[in-house]
Parts: sequence; C-alpha cells; structure tokens
Amino acid sequence: MLRFLAIFGGMVAGAHGYFLVRLVYEPHLPAGTTHALTALVTGLGALLFALPFVTRLWSPARTRPVALVGYAWMGMAFYLLLGLWASDLLLWVTRLSGLEVARNRAALVFGLAAVACAAGMFTALRTPAVRRLEVRLPRWPERLSGFRIVQLSDIHIGALLQRRFAQAIVDRCNALEPDLVAITGDVVDGRVQHLRPHVAPFAALRSRHGVVGVPGNHDHYAGARAWLTHFEELGMRMLSNEHIVIETRDAAVVVGGADDRSASHAGDDVAGTFAAAPAGPRILLAHHPQTFEQADTHRVALQLSGHTHGGQMWPFVYFVPLQTRFVAGLYRDGEAALYVSRGTGFWGPPMRLFAPAEITELVLMAATSGEPK
Repeated sequence: MLRFLAIFGGMVAGAHGYFLVRLVYEPHLPAGTTHALTALVTGLGALLFALPFVTRLWSPARTRPVALVGYAWMGMAFYLLLGLWASDLLLWVTRLSGLEVARNRAALVFGLAAVACAAGMFTALRTPAVRRLEVRLPRWPERLSGFRIVQLSDIHIGALLQRRFAQAIVDRCNALEPDLVAITGDVVDGRVQHLRPHVAPFAALRSRHGVVGVPGNHDHYAGARAWLTHFEELGMRMLSNEHIVIETRDAAVVVGGADDRSASHAGDDVAGTFAAAPAGPRILLAHHPQTFEQADTHRVALQLSGHTHGGQMWPFVYFVPLQTRFVAGLYRDGEAALYVSRGTGFWGPPMRLFAPAEITELVLMAATSGEPK
C-alpha cells in the first residue's frame, strides 16, 4: 500500500508540476495570476490524492460536492495531459518557440480540454436514453418472439450518482413495461450502510417476470455478500453461478447468472450456472463480456454484459480491446449472441465522450430460415 501511494503521489505531483510549467510559468502570466493558479493547481492535485480516502470514509451526502470537483478535475487533467503531450510533439517537430507560441498553446489546450469536459459532463449527468434493439436469435423459439428485456449495467450508485439518478432510471424502465429487467453488475460504489437510501428506488423496478441480476467487480469491492443480501431485500433476484426458470407463453426460459470473472473467488462458472437446467432457451447474464467465450459451448442463446462502459471517455475506446475484444454492441459466435452495454451510469470522472450511457431495451426474435446468424 505504501509503495502504491508513493507511486500514485509521484504521478499526481509530476502531472501537476507539468501543468504549472506549460500552462502558467512558460506563458509568463502576471505575478498575482501565477501565484493564484499555482495554489489552485497544487490544491487540486492534493484533492486527487485524497479523493480515494474521502469517498471511502465520508457519507455520500458529505462526499458529493468534494467528489464532483475532484473527479471533474481528474477528467480535465486527463484531457490537459493529452493536449499538452500532442502540442509538445507538434512544437518539437515544427521547431516553434517563444512567448507568443507558449501563450497560444496554453490557451488552445486549456480551451479544448474545457470543451471536451463540458460536453462529457453534459452527456454523463443526464438520464440515459433508451436504446431499443431487435435481436434475432437462432436458439430462440418462434412462440417467444417479442420477449422484451430491459438491461441496466454499470450504474455505479455512489459518491456522484445517488438517489435522484436511481429514481430516474426506475421511472424510465417501468414506463417500458418489459417482460424482464436484467442488471449486469456494478450497481454500486460504496458500502451498504452509506448507500442504502440511494439504492432504495430500485425496490420499485417492475417487469412481468421480475428483476434478475449478477454482481460486478465493483459490487465485490464494495462488499458483495452484504450487497447481495440487500439487493434481494429490494426484490432483485441476484444470481451467482446459478439459474432460474421463467415460465411464459407455454415455454421455459432459463436465465443464468455467472459471477464476475475478475473479482469473484468462484469465477464465471458457466457450466455450473446451467447445471441441471431444464430444456429451453438460455439467457446468460455476466458482468464481464469475456465470459462469452464459453457461451456457445453451453447452448446460450443470448448473453448480456457490461463492464467496458464502451470506453466512456474518448480515446479509451481504443484501449478497451487490450482487455477484451467485446467493447460495446452486438456480437455473435456460432449460434450465440452477446450484447455489451455501454453502461447506465459512469465511473470516475462524471464524463462520457462519444460513449453515451444507455438503458437498453432488447426485443428477442426467432431467426427465421435463411437469415444470417
């Protein structure tokens, strides 16, 4: 832990020193402005270092104003770094220098970073739009065509997204009147005792066949055992390498939930999830999309996942494939299909740039003869 804190503190200090040199000292701003900005940047750097401790120790009500400033600055700092690195390379190639160049560079980089952050915050902090998708499945029977699932994923109720956001999600989901609500992990960021009132609206989620979910890695970090118990109290049927059977339209739909492969001791045991399952079309919920590698083997018709946030903030979308090739949207392998949600909330900076959040309405249809699988 001490080694980690030393490395993290060194990175934060180095980045903020870089900001001061490029954005404050090199442009030779007036002395009063220089002193004020030096104090501000130093304070923001200290806040970034303190943020993980503050969000864990304080209640959400006390944390939110501090977290909003800190996480917004985290996003701003990221885009400042990108802009300054790119401009450093450009100035090195062109051999341009001088006071006027330094001032123009500082103004341009700061302005572009501010615009990116403002656009990202506007997208992230509003109630997610509904994304409706019709999915044709070779393993889905004709009599179940039109079965509708509303998927929520990566909500991240915590320091920034709280009760009001949860209520807005519930209202939008209930208005869709789905057959099933599926929650694919990372519901919370924080302990039950801190977030109990903020997740309370989820007790009002409604569908014809209830609410089914699986834990994600952040749910495990926040204390999965306590949260799984509390989610059940809210009316969510939480699955951990197990399945349930839904009887509808004279058919049995098997809904399995695999635990998170990256944070659970049990891992994503798909074979165990469907052990002794009756015949019928299979839906698999798994937080990590990489579980899809096992789906076709176990005759899964559709897997629903999240975890990636679709990259959340450009250009992270280009780095997600380093972890998994399933970034966002619909994928197929054999007769199995996978839908990866970009997520309903966000994690870290309250920003989404070119990766808007979503509440996903999936309409499941049988694939007719001759249609592409």
